[in-house]
Amino acid sequence: MDINIGIKDQDRKAIADGLSRLLADTYTLYLKTHNFHWNVAGPMFQTLHLMFEQQYNELALAVDLIAERIRALGYPAPGTYAEYAKLSSIQETAGVPKAVKMIELLVAGQEAVVRTARSIFPLVEKVNDEPTADLLTQRMQVHEKTAWMLRSLLEK
Repeated sequence: MDINIGIKDQDRKAIADGLSRLLADTYTLYLKTHNFHWNVAGPMFQTLHLMFEQQYNELALAVDLIAERIRALGYPAPGTYAEYAKLSSIQETAGVPKAVKMIELLVAGQEAVVRTARSIFPLVEKVNDEPTADLLTQRMQVHEKTAWMLRSLLEK
């Protein structure tokens, strides 16, 4: 059945493509955060272990919201590591970095997700896709706040 929600098919496709990149960034950040949760060590262990757990749990919920929005627009959501590797602007981290490096990498990942979300906004606003705009606004707010909180741990 055709989709008739007031957004042209080519615009829905472009938005879904942007959201697919956002999904890939979010999932990649989820994996990185979960990995760091498992492997963090040192004097900040307890603080970071708990903080990373809160963050990966939030990211796990976010990937579902993003994927469901892609589906609502009428397109399949990417769901494999191979697709995420092609779509994500966030690189995997080899090995187990020190705690401070983990924080730096997660700040960079949070900021990358914000940039990806922000890059979708011009089209979303142009075609009056309020549900996607709302999703993007919420995601940017969460990631900007999380980046700030992580950066605050790096202050001397």
